[in-house]
Amino acid sequence: MNDDSGGIVVNGVAVDSAGFPSPAVAAVHELLRQRAVVIGVLEPSGNDDATRRAIDQVLDREVSIPSATDEECRRHYDMHRDSFRSGDLVFVRHILFQVTPGSPIDRVRAKAEQTLAKVVANPGTFEEFARTLSNCSSGQHGGNLGQISRGETVPEFEQALFRDSWIGIAPRLVKTRYGFHIVSVDRRVEGQFLPFEVVREHIADALTMRVNQTALRQYVRLLASKADIRGIDLDPATTSLVQ
Repeated sequence: MNDDSGGIVVNGVAVDSAGFPSPAVAAVHELLRQRAVVIGVLEPSGNDDATRRAIDQVLDREVSIPSATDEECRRHYDMHRDSFRSGDLVFVRHILFQVTPGSPIDRVRAKAEQTLAKVVANPGTFEEFARTLSNCSSGQHGGNLGQISRGETVPEFEQALFRDSWIGIAPRLVKTRYGFHIVSVDRRVEGQFLPFEVVREHIADALTMRVNQTALRQYVRLLASKADIRGIDLDPATTSLVQ
């Protein structure tokens, strides 16, 4: 089907993006469908199920994904040893200055910074400020969150808690999707490093997936560079374009 109406057209074929996460995904899907027809794994009239299976065949045939070697896995393990620990615990208190849609962010941040300065100067006021100012229910308990382990809180809060082995009141606010936090780590229980043999397969899977993403991006770029694509500026920056 040809189309000159100004919509997305891939090598003369009009693309209907309905049902796809984005027009770019629809365009890449059409590129891969056409490639499947060219190499003979799909009939031009193939239905949706046949097309999906054929696209998988195309990627299996034409995108080479080398497996991560032991040396690469070991190098990654040695460079990121802190990521392979089990059982790390921190005992945490916080005061949350919540940011909601429409909140005057500068004013909220300023209030949080003023309170932080007071708490750092006089740590004994932490619980009082938590009870009177915190937008978290933990404020009723002096801001006490109890013990937290990795994976139990949002990534940006976890990163602040486990970045180093610091103890006491953090000298800077911690910014998360919920707002600004004054954070105190009162105690740490260090976990144990997991041996390489235990995490080797996990590392290999992660490294292979990373290589897979790069290879898919490169392959789609190659197809796009040889195609006549109109109605969209297709630069597949992420593998989410390959559905």
